[in-house]
Amino acid sequence: MADVTDLPPHNVRELSDVPSIEVISKAAIMLLSAAAERLGLADEDPDSSPRRDLDEARRLITALAGLVTASAEYLGPHAGPLREGLQSVQRAFREASAVPDEPGQGPGEKYTGPVY
Repeated sequence: MADVTDLPPHNVRELSDVPSIEVISKAAIMLLSAAAERLGLADEDPDSSPRRDLDEARRLITALAGLVTASAEYLGPHAGPLREGLQSVQRAFREASAVPDEPGQGPGEKYTGPVY
């Protein structure tokens, strides 16, 4: 059996070699994915998902909204799909809430404006 030290090095890049758009996009995708998980969207029945945690989802969605809004001018062709993903989780949050927030008060809406 090969020792771990005998394995070839992984394709690791220095952070300074990674373009900023890639760092921003990956962070946004991670926030989007985590928000979807916390909304239970990865499960067949989101309403009974053991992963559903709307408080955590609210935080993740708000962070995503801030990141996407603040970096929109740099995202180029990635901006549209990331905004659509953001709006999808914002709407899913509204639908999942027993008492929905007032328009403009939902997660991230202080950055994006009201989502209906």
